[in-house]
Amino acid sequence: MQLTAKEIAELIGGTLENETHIPIASVGKIETAQTGDIAFLANPKYLNFLYSTHAAAVIVSNELVIDKPVSCTIIRHHLPYYGFCIVLNKYFNPHQNREGIDSTAIISSQAKIGKNVYVGAYVVIEDNVEIADGVQLYPHVFIGKNAKVGSNTLFYSGVKLYSECIVGNNCIIHAGTAIGSDGFGFAPTADGSYAKIPQIGNVILEDNVETGANCCIDRATMGSTIIRKGVKLDNMVQIAHNAEVGENTVIAGLSGVAGSTKVGKQCVIGAQVGIVGHIIIADGTQIGGQSGIPKSIKEPNCQFIGSPAMPLKEAFKSQVILRNLPALEQRVRELENIIKELKNNETNHA
Repeated sequence: MQLTAKEIAELIGGTLENETHIPIASVGKIETAQTGDIAFLANPKYLNFLYSTHAAAVIVSNELVIDKPVSCTIIRHHLPYYGFCIVLNKYFNPHQNREGIDSTAIISSQAKIGKNVYVGAYVVIEDNVEIADGVQLYPHVFIGKNAKVGSNTLFYSGVKLYSECIVGNNCIIHAGTAIGSDGFGFAPTADGSYAKIPQIGNVILEDNVETGANCCIDRATMGSTIIRKGVKLDNMVQIAHNAEVGENTVIAGLSGVAGSTKVGKQCVIGAQVGIVGHIIIADGTQIGGQSGIPKSIKEPNCQFIGSPAMPLKEAFKSQVILRNLPALEQRVRELENIIKELKNNETNHA
């Protein structure tokens, strides 16, 4: 495949500068790109590579000031990283759509399968499942009774969608993720053991949700655990029963949201964050990695870090104080010795 910079500019709605007419056949990072590659520049730290890159074309921001000669075609875009993603998805995505139903797949006669669907080896689809057009089910996927999968959604190998659960359109669920496993519900009994509480709700993933590998999204005890449209979960994220994650929120790997917690819209949650149950996280909240959230965050668009988490500026001040603690301890000991000596002198002169 050979593309022109003009074709790419038209695809992403960008504008051309310094057009070199070098054919584009692949992609590369700006610092290591070769002739025929297209690259992008979104981080100012990589600006110097723009003047030395061998790329045929580079997508840059509309605001970028280029004050030296460049040998590549410049494609300006208001969001260069997003523009580059459009190019990748259109021309260079290795996960091309597949079609057909493998002979080893087990599909209930009561299931409804749409058009242009791919069902890989050893996939199991149970009774009354609805699979919409363009769905891709890689090998060893399991879909339980009465579940629904929206159009153009992709399940990678080993995904488990339990009964009654719903996944929307244009979702991507990576390998090993379980959607609809039981919530962690147990009632203590008189003898100190625990009785299992039946989890009779479901999970709803709205449109354009993506999960990483080996995520667990638990079904509700009653009602629904809900992942709103546009949410992105990294690998090994745990969402507990009856939780809700607001639209376009992103959660990094190894984080956990406990039961019945409501996470707002447009939140950014770092890796290894733990959020307790039955609280509310306001829209636009940003939480640093390894933080612990013990109570509700009610003010929107604030930043928190630490365990227990505190506002970012307060956390930085606390870190300064913490670093000074050894010196402060030494000063306190010295003052105690001075006071002790003064008291001894008073006693001797009494």
